[in-house]
Amino acid sequence: MDALALARWQFGITTVYHFIFVPLTIGLSPLVALMQTFWVRTGNERWLRLTKFFGKLMLINFAIGVATGIVQEFQFGMNWSEYSRFVGDIFGAPLAMEALAAFFIESTFLGLWIFGWDKLPKKLHLTVIWLVAFGTNLSAYFILAANSWMQHPVGAHLSADGRRAEMNSIGDVLFNPTALATFPHVFFTSFIVAGTLIAGIAGWWMVKDARGGRLERAKDVWRPALVLGSVVLVIAGLGIGITGDWQAKMMFDQQPMKMAAAEALMDSSSGGAEFSLLAIGDLTNDPDSVKHVLAIPGLTSFLAKGDLNAPLTGVKDLQKQYTEKYGPSVGDIDFTPNLAVTYWAFRLMIGFAVFSALLALAALWYTRRGRVTDKPWFGRLALLALPMPFLATEFGWIFTEMGRQPWIVVPNPNPQGVDGVWLTTVKGVSGAVSGGSVLTSLITFTLLYLVLAVVWFRLLRRYTAQGVADTEPDVSPETINGGDGDRPMSFAY
Repeated sequence: MDALALARWQFGITTVYHFIFVPLTIGLSPLVALMQTFWVRTGNERWLRLTKFFGKLMLINFAIGVATGIVQEFQFGMNWSEYSRFVGDIFGAPLAMEALAAFFIESTFLGLWIFGWDKLPKKLHLTVIWLVAFGTNLSAYFILAANSWMQHPVGAHLSADGRRAEMNSIGDVLFNPTALATFPHVFFTSFIVAGTLIAGIAGWWMVKDARGGRLERAKDVWRPALVLGSVVLVIAGLGIGITGDWQAKMMFDQQPMKMAAAEALMDSSSGGAEFSLLAIGDLTNDPDSVKHVLAIPGLTSFLAKGDLNAPLTGVKDLQKQYTEKYGPSVGDIDFTPNLAVTYWAFRLMIGFAVFSALLALAALWYTRRGRVTDKPWFGRLALLALPMPFLATEFGWIFTEMGRQPWIVVPNPNPQGVDGVWLTTVKGVSGAVSGGSVLTSLITFTLLYLVLAVVWFRLLRRYTAQGVADTEPDVSPETINGGDGDRPMSFAY
């Protein structure tokens, strides 16, 4: 049993599983805070009912996300101890900041929000949920800063013995240009996930209530939630387009092999590289057989350089360049990532996101001028759209991580300062952990995660099927006491 292959499978499975929950928490926490803000500002009970309804879904997601995220960091010190030894001085800094600052902000104020409905004054309680949203996104930034350093190492140098990377500047690591491009892209992606969840659930319930004779609730509660989710989707969609273009142009400079593989651009183009909508051939075993069947002329060059006629280097020539430059240091390895996975993951990322756009456009059309719809097909579209952004984010993450192989720390093409800081994946795996040990933990975690997936899905389905409460009384201290809200704070567990 190959410990490297098993360790990669384990990290891939646990990461993909953990990333189901991450974007939903990042996007849903600010939207729940926004709903509560609407309630505090307007006094309209609908927003209180929606806050508690979607807040409950957020808490379920948050709990399982935390449990699965803990496993990620343990793997660095176990299956990937050589990687940790090489990058620990640098990689550990943003991870420590995430745990000590962002996560504690997030979890502490989340506890205050859960137990503080009848303990804290309205405005203070509202501030608490906004601090939860801030902590969630701050946590995401620190994690992405760590990952971005792996994609584009900056602020570092090799130790004198050449065995470890040492930090020059924490500022360079935290404000890595790759992190500055990646975070807003993930931020808007998270709003796509959360917006689809809100719009999908609200759309399904609106149709159900309208057809069941509960037209007042369909119009008063579910329609505003559907409109909110749809507007978020439109805004986030624009953000995705802008940040995606920014990130793509950066990746063509930093990781040209990844982007060439994403387009199955096997041969260099002297000008006007086309964007492949569909390619045929054996991407895995016979790259020379790959042919573009459907393509948009010049689009890849435009995405890369902002010029329809810009020349681009293909996979074959990049393989030669990497072999000449890095071969003497890392040996005779294939610098081309898995073409089939990279090519199709990129397209599936975009394809699955289209469903969220369709839902938003249909929802805004059928809810115009205060209308509601009882069309069954719209309810089915709302349900169909729910899992699609989750799949889109998963394939986007797979593309990002698989596309940088065979590197676990990608070489920085900038010849100044950090060109010597890189590490291949094969050199990052632990030499002390046997294949049998990794296989045992792989099977254990996979089975455990399957159980957690069932629990997560059933809880979400159960509380979604219950819908919003018929009434949701205001239990804030101002209302209960009829006073100024200076009730002593206490906690109950």
